[in-house]
Amino acid sequence: MKVGVADTTFATVDLFAFVEEVFKVSNKSIVIERYTVPGIKDLPVACKILFEKYGCDICLALGMPGDKPIDKQCAHEASLGLQQVQLLCSKHILEVFVHMDESPDADTLFNVVKNRASKHALNALALLEGKDSLRPWAGLGRRQGFADAGPLRRK
Repeated sequence: MKVGVADTTFATVDLFAFVEEVFKVSNKSIVIERYTVPGIKDLPVACKILFEKYGCDICLALGMPGDKPIDKQCAHEASLGLQQVQLLCSKHILEVFVHMDESPDADTLFNVVKNRASKHALNALALLEGKDSLRPWAGLGRRQGFADAGPLRRK
């Protein structure tokens, strides 16, 4: 299994460290290809290169958009680019964006970053197992970054 991880120098936390830790403790045979770019709008092409040049099976796109309106617009544009790459390559890219205004203080924001990056790394491992691997959790309101929402109603 080969996992591509694209991250940015713009982020104020090293999201890769949390992803790498999850992969290490998984005891799975994983090769990680890391590609660091300046900002989130560079992530789509980084992921495309990770798929096409380095033969990755799945990618994680790690970024921390700022809290200004232009940052939200750039995050949206990057997200659209990531969706295009997924469709072009027929492979998953897990978008792991943590917006700088998701939390009122630095400690909570750090915890959101750690939680989201770690949970998406687990999601990537599950997707590598096959299309049915996440099925047991469908409809359970799982979240990355914060506590799970839970299901609206149980059977």
